[in-house]
Amino acid sequence: MPALTRNKKKGAKSQTPPLIKRTKSNPTPPPKKAMKSHKPPLKKQRKGVSDEKREVYNDEEEEEEEEVSEESDEGDELGSDLFSDGDEEEEDGDEEDDIEPSDDDFLGGSDEEKGTLVSDSDSDSDESDIEKESKAIDEERERQEQDAKDELQMNIKEQPDEFRLPTKKELEEEASGPPDLPALQTRIKEIVRVLSNFKDLRPEGVKRKEFVEQLKADLGSYYGYNEFLIGTLVEMFPPVELMELIQAFEKQRPTSIRTNTLKVNLTRRRDLADVLLNRGVNLDPLSKWSKVGLVVYDSQVPIGATPEYLAGFYMLQSASSFLPVMALAPRENERVVDMAAAPGGKTTYVASLMKNTGIIYANEMKVPRLKSLTANLHRMGVTNTIVCNYDGRELPKVFGPNSVDRVLLDAPCSGTGVISKDESVKTSKSANDIRKFADLQKQLILAAIDLVDAESKTGGYIVYSTCSIMIPENEAVIDYALKKRDVKLVPCGLDFGQAGFTRFREHRFHPTLEKTRRFYPHVHNMDGFFVAKLKKMSNETKASEGDEPVETKEQAQLSSDEDDDDESIKELKKPSGANVVKNKQRIPISKANNKGKKNKNFKTENANAEGPRKQKKKRSQWKAEIAQAREDKRKVMREKNTKEPGRR
Repeated sequence: MPALTRNKKKGAKSQTPPLIKRTKSNPTPPPKKAMKSHKPPLKKQRKGVSDEKREVYNDEEEEEEEEVSEESDEGDELGSDLFSDGDEEEEDGDEEDDIEPSDDDFLGGSDEEKGTLVSDSDSDSDESDIEKESKAIDEERERQEQDAKDELQMNIKEQPDEFRLPTKKELEEEASGPPDLPALQTRIKEIVRVLSNFKDLRPEGVKRKEFVEQLKADLGSYYGYNEFLIGTLVEMFPPVELMELIQAFEKQRPTSIRTNTLKVNLTRRRDLADVLLNRGVNLDPLSKWSKVGLVVYDSQVPIGATPEYLAGFYMLQSASSFLPVMALAPRENERVVDMAAAPGGKTTYVASLMKNTGIIYANEMKVPRLKSLTANLHRMGVTNTIVCNYDGRELPKVFGPNSVDRVLLDAPCSGTGVISKDESVKTSKSANDIRKFADLQKQLILAAIDLVDAESKTGGYIVYSTCSIMIPENEAVIDYALKKRDVKLVPCGLDFGQAGFTRFREHRFHPTLEKTRRFYPHVHNMDGFFVAKLKKMSNETKASEGDEPVETKEQAQLSSDEDDDDESIKELKKPSGANVVKNKQRIPISKANNKGKKNKNFKTENANAEGPRKQKKKRSQWKAEIAQAREDKRKVMREKNTKEPGRR
């Protein structure tokens, strides 16, 4: 029986040889169709067959144990070894079967399994593409950040931590080529930064003066200022404020208009604004300090050609021009003089405050500007104004001294406060121009003070204003007036504005100049302006020692006339040599009379002289004396003719 069982096991093994041996014998894989035709049994079926075989083997083993009960240990050991070998071979075959079908299924599976595999591979490829793109984006971002860091480090290495001024060689190289505006701007910012905190940021061995001089040169090159003007501004303002002022000069100030209260009541100003808004004008109230002002941001129609403008409902006027009239504060039924009235913005404002009562003398020296002045007065409905054309320095002679209640003097000036309107001021004004304007302004303010009556019950005020920010045209002029006339400074009545200078360079002004007001474009968003208000205390004049008197136009003409009289006198005192003896013989009486008259006149003149300079006779007096001498000569000749009747 044991031999039979062995033969059966061998037959079973020969019927189902393991697949591993076949794969080894056929190393090249068969095509897909052949693999499908010779499809191996499924794993579950193979497992069922192996279980049945194991049950048959167990039954046979039980029968053999019953028949052969007495078997040697060697046979048992041999049988057990055989069974164990067979089992191991079956187990090995089962493991090989378990492995091989997975390969066959992978190589030749069903269509559904193939579809799932393709979809999985596509999804895997998509995911791999997304990952690649994200990695590429991350790498690009990291590269850009690294480049930025490298560039920053390069700039840091190129630019030292401490700012240094350019050398002479570098400045010569810059001057030889076109200006490098970005480099200039960067250097200006660095110089301003160092000067704003020079104590801490000061480089070793460099003086502040060197930084200031370089700042002047750079500002002049970058913004187009001449050396004089930029030098004066640097001395007047700190570096940071100076930059704000210069940058404000580069921008236009907003347009403003003034409502005419002679035609539009304050309660109807809103109606005027609504009408202009409907016409496409974008506007707002000017500020809290003005009840009649409107600021215009933009307009779809010309703001100076609307029907409301032509009807006189408003006046185009800069915001800074409101300030002198507000400081003057005229009252009804007063006599007011506007010494420089054209084009009429301030004059019409004064008339509206006076409600067309009293008298306003609108003076303008330049004839071509009288046309615009007169047109604006008619358009705005002003009826209490007289237009005149005189030199402002002659007005005290025209109207009489101490004859008006208030005077408004918007003096002609250099225009350094309105650079945004006229950029030619940057290069056209010099120290000599400022000096000439200052001399003219001093003469005008003395004439304005002489016009005002100190004993006026409601007035006695003078307002002086300029559109300049130069100290010689503003504080120096007011200080001169305080020394020459009995006046004092009073508050302007304006709640805003910066106080005037009381010292500048080597000059020291009166302490009350703090009551004057300065307005700047970078602070108040209006043109640069200066306003001062004076109160006349008495009608007397005073002259302080050490001040040089300013020669007026009339004094210059008088001195020239006196020089002409002196020359005529010398000519009259030089008679010809042939007539000297005849004159002594023929008219001794007349000569004695004339000599007595001369002595008498000289005595009276010396007695009435008030100054150190002697007043001399005018040409008309000498002509009268000569005519008298001729008449005396004729009388003598007539007497001789009457005494000798027979001579004919």
